[in-house]
Amino acid sequence: MTTILLLGKTGQVGFELEQALGPVCRLIAPGHAEADLTDADAIRALIKNAKPDVIVNAAGFTIVDAAESQTELAMQLNATAPGIIAECAEQCAAVLIHYSTTFVFDGTKREPYTEADTPNPVNAYGRSKLAGERAVVAACRRHLILRANWVYSARRTNFALAMLKLAREKAELEIVNDQIGSPTWARDYAAATVQLIADHGRLRDSSGIYHLSAQSHCSRMQWAQKLIDCARAMPGAGKSWAALRPTTTAQYPHPAPRPLYTVTSNQKIEATFGIRMPVWEDRIEAFVRSLPWQ
Repeated sequence: MTTILLLGKTGQVGFELEQALGPVCRLIAPGHAEADLTDADAIRALIKNAKPDVIVNAAGFTIVDAAESQTELAMQLNATAPGIIAECAEQCAAVLIHYSTTFVFDGTKREPYTEADTPNPVNAYGRSKLAGERAVVAACRRHLILRANWVYSARRTNFALAMLKLAREKAELEIVNDQIGSPTWARDYAAATVQLIADHGRLRDSSGIYHLSAQSHCSRMQWAQKLIDCARAMPGAGKSWAALRPTTTAQYPHPAPRPLYTVTSNQKIEATFGIRMPVWEDRIEAFVRSLPWQ
């Protein structure tokens, strides 16, 4: 049975990965105490003892605005640690699946980004993730770097949960309508990862960077409206929901600049592994149904 070491099991994607991978492999999923990514010796000892066939790294510093003021920690978790993990993966002949982000792009393009496009991050978070990609490529020959887009889940802090909470508390919300991306349920990232690992031979022979997100795209305002429409129909959810009004990113500034367009093409991963992600709208209703409404 394949031995998989999962890092980051308490995050949005990591939690779903633990649920999905547990039944299909010998899974080692340490917590923070056992996998301190600020401790290089601890990382090396963990991987040496685990002897994994595959390492899935879903850990990292993911708070985009906080990365502007905590640049050293963001770089440690998103770049230095992945480089050490990659070195260890190379030494034990493991495949490394590493989650990155579409925030490595500047958002000035107006058609889906491909893996051939040149990254140009506009914030500290994106710069740290790009540094992590480069560290992985430099240290480990057998790697898959998955660039994720607009992740949401029932855990942690994310746009979907924030919208559902605020829309029940306020009569009106202003939502930016000039940020365009592909909302992708963390559960679908986990399912795609299971499919990748199942094709173990191709996995080892097809190293590289791959874009992976839900099909199609929308603005953040369209995403929020879809969430509210689905939630309003749920038994026990109540009928009083905020009206949405459009605004722009310029009118709603954050500490970290945001790329306005992060839509990516999934053509490469579809052609290589046969993975076709669901359309973003089709998954919102299932996500909303999974939440406790009673």
